Amino acid sequence: MGVLRGLSGRAAALAERLSQNAADSTQAARYLRHLLRGDRKAPVVATYPAAGRTSEGRGRPVLLIHGFLANRGSLHMLETCLTEAGHVVLTFRLGALNLRDIRDSAELVAAKVESLAAQTGVDRVDVVAHSMGGLLALDYIKRRGGRRRVRRLVMLGTPTRGTWTAVLALASTPLGRAGLQLLPGSAFLRELEDIPLPSEVDVVAVTAERDWLTPPTRSLLHGVRHISLPTGHTGLIMDKEVGDQVLTLLAEPTVDAVIKAP
Repeated sequence: MGVLRGLSGRAAALAERLSQNAADSTQAARYLRHLLRGDRKAPVVATYPAAGRTSEGRGRPVLLIHGFLANRGSLHMLETCLTEAGHVVLTFRLGALNLRDIRDSAELVAAKVESLAAQTGVDRVDVVAHSMGGLLALDYIKRRGGRRRVRRLVMLGTPTRGTWTAVLALASTPLGRAGLQLLPGSAFLRELEDIPLPSEVDVVAVTAERDWLTPPTRSLLHGVRHISLPTGHTGLIMDKEVGDQVLTLLAEPTVDAVIKAP
């Protein structure tokens, strides 16, 4: 009887694993389809909220930043989810497959956000960044004035401690500076870690339990909230459940807002 229970348990575990693998494969296929759309995808056209009329988590523009070897098309599902929930969503072109120096991309984002603030009067935005995009966002808020412009940063599968899968990327794109910066122990990662997180920005790190590109242990960051979800690396921007979790995080008030509330 015990043997039968053991076999039944193993069969159930195997069925669950096969189901998870199938789901991850489906997500990867959808991700590749949107990736092929590339930067040709037209940006979302929306009306920015009037200056001073953004409430906590509502009406505030959300900047999406894609990862390494990706483009704006890879964020289509997440962008759609946020837009349908009423957010004004922004994405920027970061060059062919985002291979350039992460610091240069962070400088570009800083300039774009400042331009947005000057044109619309919106003083702060929320940022949702996938994979290497989270490192770009961290560099922005730590070194390039982002602490004044970002209310909340949600990082999805970001290798804050580097990832050895970057070796594979270097083999296919040896001229990409970002690939070297993603390696564990790189000078870029050491410098970024040495700079304290700005207290003005609420940072959340979301990891995927089945992420082999950026395992949860490579996404640890001292001083931030960590949330683990049952999905894979591409699932972090393809799963509707993850989109719902991101919406929940964006709707949360900041500590300052809670203190000021009557």
